[in-house]
Amino acid sequence: MGGHRSSACTATGPALGSAAGKRIRGVQGPPGAPKLLGPKLEQGEHAIFNWGERKSVKTWFDRGAVMHSFQSAAQKVLQGKGLQGMKSYMQRQPAPQSSQCRDTQPCNSSPAEGEENERMVSEEEMEAAALTWSKGLNACPAAANRQHPILPQEGKRNLLVTSALPYVNNVPHLGNIIGCVLSADVFCRYGRLRGWNVLFVCGTDEYGTATENKAREEGLTPQQICDKYHAIHSSIYKWFQIDFDFFGRTTTEKQTEIAQDIFWRLHKHAFLVEDTVEQLRCENCQRFLADRFVEGICPHCSYPEARGDQCDKCGRLINAVELREPQCKVCRQTPVIRSSKHLFLDLPKLETQLEQWLDKSTSSGDWTANAKQITRSWLRDGLKPRCITRDLKWGTPVPHPDFKEKVFYVWFDAPIGYLSITANYTDKWEKWWKNPQQVELYNFMAKDNVPFHSVVFPCSLLGAQDNYTLVNHLVATEYLNYEDTKFSKSRGVGVFGDMAKDTNIPSDVWRFYLLYVRPEGQDSAFSWADMATKNNSELLNNLGNFINRAGMFVTKFFESRVPAMELQQEDKKLLALVGWELQQYIQLMDKVKIRDALKHILNISRHGNQYIQVNEPWKKIKGGDTERQRAGTVTGVSVNIACLLSVMLLPYMPTVSQTIRDQLNAPQSCINTMLQGTGTFVCTLSAGHHVGTVSPLFQKLEMDQIEALKRRFGGQQPEDEPPKKKSTAQRAASSQPAAVPAPAAAVAAEVATVNGVDPEKAKQLTQAVAEQGEKVRALKAQKAEKAVVTAEVAILLDLKKQLALAEGKSPEPAPQKGKKK
Repeated sequence: MGGHRSSACTATGPALGSAAGKRIRGVQGPPGAPKLLGPKLEQGEHAIFNWGERKSVKTWFDRGAVMHSFQSAAQKVLQGKGLQGMKSYMQRQPAPQSSQCRDTQPCNSSPAEGEENERMVSEEEMEAAALTWSKGLNACPAAANRQHPILPQEGKRNLLVTSALPYVNNVPHLGNIIGCVLSADVFCRYGRLRGWNVLFVCGTDEYGTATENKAREEGLTPQQICDKYHAIHSSIYKWFQIDFDFFGRTTTEKQTEIAQDIFWRLHKHAFLVEDTVEQLRCENCQRFLADRFVEGICPHCSYPEARGDQCDKCGRLINAVELREPQCKVCRQTPVIRSSKHLFLDLPKLETQLEQWLDKSTSSGDWTANAKQITRSWLRDGLKPRCITRDLKWGTPVPHPDFKEKVFYVWFDAPIGYLSITANYTDKWEKWWKNPQQVELYNFMAKDNVPFHSVVFPCSLLGAQDNYTLVNHLVATEYLNYEDTKFSKSRGVGVFGDMAKDTNIPSDVWRFYLLYVRPEGQDSAFSWADMATKNNSELLNNLGNFINRAGMFVTKFFESRVPAMELQQEDKKLLALVGWELQQYIQLMDKVKIRDALKHILNISRHGNQYIQVNEPWKKIKGGDTERQRAGTVTGVSVNIACLLSVMLLPYMPTVSQTIRDQLNAPQSCINTMLQGTGTFVCTLSAGHHVGTVSPLFQKLEMDQIEALKRRFGGQQPEDEPPKKKSTAQRAASSQPAAVPAPAAAVAAEVATVNGVDPEKAKQLTQAVAEQGEKVRALKAQKAEKAVVTAEVAILLDLKKQLALAEGKSPEPAPQKGKKK
């Protein structure tokens, strides 16, 4: 799902053996003695590699594991970092360019589906596609504008969609945006195209210690901080074209009213218990520390940066007092333990109800695999009472007289924000939130938020016993990293929401790339070089090229009017292929496989470019009547495919979608026609339709522009931390476009800093230089993208410098940015 694969979808033992040094499916074990694992099975592979063959394949791998070439290849990939090294290496690799598994086609399809040239289309499919095409837009009503307030409707599919409430005290980075609001926005836009009744709500999470600290830092009151950053969040999401029905906040009277009502209901039904707990208090800061402001060593897995409520590495819940070597994150002093009386949600008492509901929801709804896995791990360990109060000032007050000095813990309070934000949108909010028979609830978030949405919050609502709508579909992403590190505002690493518009790259391009690398099944990474490659190859040369050519042919050869079309078998085959891609797109989007669905849009424009290239309408227009008629048919079919693409693109790139439809003068009714049922590719621009002014949709991202942006957002490392600095070879390796594999770059990174003569490494580098030289020559011969060639030349030059050092020679004069170890 989504993630890059390290070999062809149908690779078997011998095929893997022939590329063992370049494509290793999985490696584990201590450095120096790696053990190679068998290939991971993917959907669609079972017909070729099934569990019955596991023993023989294991034997093959065991035999290979003792070979020097295998061990050498594994060591080059791992670089002494174990599985994390493998993970980092694979994230930098492109999808394989084999005939069976292209980077434009999800690998969970069958090989025949992944290769458009080999997909057989039957006569029946062709005729069915031609029949659908001929129906046109007759009797198709135009899409109605949204009327607020949106309320559930009888006989319609009613979707209530939320994205995790962003903390108000900071600026969201690209990972926050793709994990929550952007993914939800794409699905909501798609749902409206499908004719579903959708309400999309979100808002800023404004209570808690984080806000108090930020206020103190900036010399403002907590409310002033909330007002300031709520406006910043709103502005960022507006620029990214996030189409909320309502974007609210949690510091409202409705929040207090609803949270306290749920509290009293839990109290009435005896789902709250009192207990005296030990808490960490920072004497230097003179206050109890919220969980997020304590950091230490995880008591379960020894991760050194575990938070006071949860470990990001092992995912286990922890109490702050259980941390080893705890520190206050504000002043870095060691806190002391103090006792305080608190209220707890009795999760063990609600566990049976929760499990019954989870069984139903996870089996009938679209929960992502990581959401199911994280939830199961919580239940497997057994639920424990969860504290819902805190010794703070800035929060929703606890209404119980014995706890009047306390506020609700943010993770009891914050999810209730979904309800209160909806209540601030419409006073008929209960039609959404107390209507599980009519409403489907979708929650979008990153994986670290899963337990609170799948366990803690549902238990609060189940215990309240007030017919609340519980989540039906929990959609969680993995993490998006920045290049090969984490986003860090303090270190200036990564692109944050308020910075994206200053790059002069349109928001639609940002949306496209973030969705292209959306971490659906595994962590992924934002890469400037890859962003440039995807913009230049997929948007400019593929999608934009096709749409622009189709429109220009109409304006240039047919006086801006769509020509008459007489379909031949070749045209019907194309209609069938495009129709099939449309069906795949709908099936994937229905299941919230946003990243995979995008590939089918790009497949369609690839089909279209090939269709134009084979038929050469610019030549046929100069021929006789038959050839001119053929040029007209090819042009007419192509411009109609461009219209379909504008509709499919709307959830992903709304401005580009509108621009295409404006250029084509496409009828408004095309929007809600194409995505009905399983997909309806009809002729929307019939013969005689007048096309407007056609102009290019995308601009090329130049290498110097990208390099400047990479430097700008690369952050600064302290001078006293040389181990964290990268060598020139490592920078070249990590900046290369994802369209080209980099086995040589891995070698360069391993031997990047060499002191004196090293014959063994010189031998390795000599081979690496030869391979890289061949690669550069091949790319130049293929007239590859300038950005691709430039990146590979940079790697070659650096390898040559490293070779000179390994041989004891002086490299060509060049400033050495990386410190020698």
